[in-house]
Amino acid sequence: RPQPDGSCRADGSVTLLHGGPLTVLVDTGGPWLRPHLPGLLGAHGVTPEDVTHVVVTHGHSDHAGNLNAFPKATLLVGFDLCRGEGLYLPHGLARGVPMELHPGHLRVVPTPGHTRAHVSLVALGTSAGTVAVAGDVFEHGEDEEEWEALSEEPEVQRKSREELVAVAEVIVPGHGEPFRVVRE
Repeated sequence: RPQPDGSCRADGSVTLLHGGPLTVLVDTGGPWLRPHLPGLLGAHGVTPEDVTHVVVTHGHSDHAGNLNAFPKATLLVGFDLCRGEGLYLPHGLARGVPMELHPGHLRVVPTPGHTRAHVSLVALGTSAGTVAVAGDVFEHGEDEEEWEALSEEPEVQRKSREELVAVAEVIVPGHGEPFRVVRE
């Protein structure tokens, strides 16, 4: 939300995927959300210790502000993947290769543009169809007039946006409510 002094108030969307063998949190919100996270997760029967994977779409503070609340989780922050006490694992995201978290169900795909090391999580076969948790590839459902100003590489981000729209029925943007993809 733009403020009269030119500043902006923002907090990233936080998305929980659970019910299968993995419990995944996509983005952790800003550090100001920390006191509320246990209650928000608890409303879905999940504790921070239950979270097996945290996928942070990119390194901005409104998306990555609570990583230390999930000490048992495997962490993917942009293109950095680690587990345990600082064990970094190889993968191909920086080279454009998707990473299967749960084959046939959950896939992390590189979606650069907003930042170079930006990723999105694609959930296949949900009751809503294919869902892309897109981080700031899409700021919100009606961002057409503003997303380019917030992008490090607008042309690259435009391609990432087109790729997600081509595969998803629903997109969870970086800020705001999920929206359905309408194909004309």
